[in-house]
Amino acid sequence: MVILMNTFQAKNTEIERQWYVVDASDYTLGRLATRIATVLRGKHKPVFTPHVDTGDFVVVVNASKVKLTGTKPDSKFYHRYSGYMGGLKSVDAGTVRAEDPERMIQSAVKGMLPKNRLSRQIIKKLKVYGGTEHPHGAQKPAPFPKV
Repeated sequence: MVILMNTFQAKNTEIERQWYVVDASDYTLGRLATRIATVLRGKHKPVFTPHVDTGDFVVVVNASKVKLTGTKPDSKFYHRYSGYMGGLKSVDAGTVRAEDPERMIQSAVKGMLPKNRLSRQIIKKLKVYGGTEHPHGAQKPAPFPKV
């Protein structure tokens, strides 16, 4: 007697996507980024397939109030490079939080995703806002899931 078992493969047409909203003022930056990356990839779902985008949309509000522990506001730096000589710009985390708080969360989450074409598709489902307002009310985002 031969028993055949099939491995489940999620298909793009069968995936149901949810919208979640999370208030960043309650979280530390790294711990929030790991939970967001898990939901964006879809690892919280039983239909998770590594090579298919099964994740959900995440809206982050109050990004300017995310917590940084220890001396990170002064010692953590964000870099960008123009490609030209002398084109390296470095800014500390305290300045980034004041001027562009969305960048902190986006770069933390992006660093936790796999480095391939799929991650470039996944990161587009992350919407980050520095204040409490967001334009995604029509999607009826649910509270952030416990992962």
